[in-house]
Amino acid sequence: MIRPTSYRLKMFFILAAIISVGCISSTIEQADFEPIFDGKSLDGWEYDPVYWSVKDGAIVGEITPETVLKANTFIIWKGGELADFELKLDYWISETGNSGVQYRSDRFTEVPFALRGYQADIDGANRYTGQNYEERKRTTLAYRGQKTRIMAQPDSITEVRGYVERNAWKGLNLVEDLGDRAELGNLIKKGEWNTIHLVIKGNVLKHYVNGTLMSEVHDEDQKNRMMKGLMGMQVHVGPPMKVMFKNIELKKL
Repeated sequence: MIRPTSYRLKMFFILAAIISVGCISSTIEQADFEPIFDGKSLDGWEYDPVYWSVKDGAIVGEITPETVLKANTFIIWKGGELADFELKLDYWISETGNSGVQYRSDRFTEVPFALRGYQADIDGANRYTGQNYEERKRTTLAYRGQKTRIMAQPDSITEVRGYVERNAWKGLNLVEDLGDRAELGNLIKKGEWNTIHLVIKGNVLKHYVNGTLMSEVHDEDQKNRMMKGLMGMQVHVGPPMKVMFKNIELKKL
């Protein structure tokens, strides 16, 4: 049966309104993210200028044969401590590169420009990219492809490093496999720009790369976990390398 023209017009306006509301909602949701890097300068960041600079609209961390590192160094956002948040950024890393996005961290005062805490790992060989590694503390909390529950060390062990074995926290309990580690790694493009999205809320820490959940930590270790802290990016000790970050956007939850 052919509908009257007035009916068709009514349905057209209803559908148009639905689409319009959806677009507005999506725009508002995206607008909650604010850029924390202007693409031109390192204003608002704390760093060692030997290793960090701005080139072609990106933050660049680089080790050269003349500037070999003795300890990991970080560029630290000066916007204060973050508790619950989402962070999106694009990164590029050289084949020999080792880096990461540091968050909910405190300062490791024994070394200049050093942070200690959670890290969304990045490496040029894609062996570790996407995992959750806790710098200078509990080490690996979730390998790529893992959803984990983290428990504290026994009271008899007072030193955090006393509960680490083979560079992983012994209180790491596998809850669920999120996917095959190698297959997830194939979603990360070597030598090209990739996107990291961190969703950090309460004691649940989710690391996405190119839209895919790579690791998820439920940190129930009340002795050692951090519920807020500093954020930054890393250049790791090792051979000459380069890492670049751009389109850095933050949303506080």
